[in-house]
Amino acid sequence: QVQLVESGGGLVQAGGSLRLSCAASGRTFSTYGMGWFRQAPGKERELVAAINRSGSRIAYADSVKGRFTISRDNAKNTVYLQMNSLKAEDTAVYYCAAGWVAGTDYGMDYWGKGILVTVSS
Repeated sequence: QVQLVESGGGLVQAGGSLRLSCAASGRTFSTYGMGWFRQAPGKERELVAAINRSGSRIAYADSVKGRFTISRDNAKNTVYLQMNSLKAEDTAVYYCAAGWVAGTDYGMDYWGKGILVTVSS
């Protein structure tokens, strides 16, 4: 069992930055691929970024390429999402998830509760 807790969300102006963190419980964090997803009001949940177990393979949604950076620290059981040049359309609830990832293909077993990111224009 893995528990995931997101932090770092909030309100930011367009063009600003936020860094989301996701802390995982347990000692098996390094065996999971990790992903950040988001769901905007009235829209389906979508993959934002994914990182494999070692951090050697990373994938991004086209909408965030060049602006967002996913990283992980297996010693701290934490995955991060650095979000720069934020746009109003990035407003959503962001979820951290653990499972397997292969580029933009994934299968997630565990999900965090989500954290709200609001970008004001």
